This record gives sequence, C-alpha cells and structure tokens, in this order.
Amino acid sequence: MTSTTAKFILAQTSQIPQWQPAAWEDYLAACEKLEFEEARIFYYEGHLWIDMGNEGPQHARFNDLFTIIFFVWFTTKLGQAFDSLSGCVIEKPKVGAGAPDKVLYIGGNFPQWKKGEPRRINLNQWRVPDLVGEVADTTLASDLDEKKRLYAALGIPEYWVVDINGERVLAFRLQENGKYQECQFSVALEGLPIALLSATLKLLGEGNGIAAMWFAQQIENLSADREQQES
Repeated sequence: MTSTTAKFILAQTSQIPQWQPAAWEDYLAACEKLEFEEARIFYYEGHLWIDMGNEGPQHARFNDLFTIIFFVWFTTKLGQAFDSLSGCVIEKPKVGAGAPDKVLYIGGNFPQWKKGEPRRINLNQWRVPDLVGEVADTTLASDLDEKKRLYAALGIPEYWVVDINGERVLAFRLQENGKYQECQFSVALEGLPIALLSATLKLLGEGNGIAAMWFAQQIENLSADREQQES
C-alpha cells in the first residue's frame, strides 16, 4: 500500500483539494480513517481526492436548495417515491467512487444500510441513482472533468453541475457510448427545463427560501400550461 493517505492527512488543511496518485486500497483505507469521517472522498483512474474543506455560504445555500427543488417537483407527482441523499459515497469496486453533493433515487428500491456493513452504497449490490449533482464553488474544473468521467464510468444516467460563480446549471445525459452529452431538459425529472434551474440560481442572493418559492411558482405555471394544452 502506498503512503497516499498519509500525504492527505498532512495536506488536509488545504482549501482546494487535489487529485493524487493512489491505489484502490488507499481509497478503502481512507474511508475507514476517523480523520476523514466528515470528508468527501473520490477515487477514479488511480487517483484519490479527499475534500476536507468546509462549505462556503453559496455552496451550502444551493446544496439545501437542491433538496427543496426535489421536494417541490415531486409534490406535483403524487405517489411517486423518491430518496434524496447528501454527500453519500457511491462506489463500484475497482472502478471508482465518489461522494456527490446530491444523490437522487426515483421510484423505490432505495439502498438500505445494515449494521456491520460499510457506510457506502455499493453499486454492484444496489441500482445506480437516477441523478447525481455537484455544487461547484472552487471545484468547477474537476466537476466538469474527472468527476464527470467518474460518474459516467459508474453508469449514472444524469449528472448536474451547479456553477455558482457563473450562475448556471449544466446537465448531462449518459449516452450509449458511455459518455455524457449536455441536455437542456432533465430526463430524470421528466422534462424539467435546465434553464429554469439556472434562473432559480440567480435568485440565491435573496435567500434560498425566496428562490425555492419562485421555483415552485414556475412549476405550477408549467403544470397549468400542460393541462391547458392537453384539454
């Protein structure tokens, strides 16, 4: 085993994490270390990323808004089960692992944890999430590069990146060739315009409560328009 995890302990106070060479065993060892219990851990293509940094206000604000958006959306889909997880590690042994800001399961068969098992979602045992999302404050380059390729390798069908500084949301759908292609409408959330998410993001300066209420009104308007078109 390499000394990668030791290096990360020394560098854990760095504001912006970096990918460092590591083996899968280094990743497993890091997951078991108490020092990294609150960290976000990623592994892909022989490299480990451990994010020990605290969230900034904007990151935390939109991360919470993500959850509210999911709730608002599914209130219009009465009876549709969903499960929203924050920072939970998902992994495929020897392939890769990550702890997205948001993990969304739609329609039941959610991963369940049993005492004595690792506190991670093994995608060889459970189905892949319908959607994962990253909130990018200082990590946009990696979110659009290494993490994007990681989630494609894990088979995640839809991936969102929230560019806080650019006030935009980028969405990607997994193609048959195993690569992501940018999309303008969500498939997981049945036609939700990604532009609407970007517009909601621009209201964060007024607080995520105001932004969420505005989003809810837009969803109500979309539903009314659909009903009118179908009548």
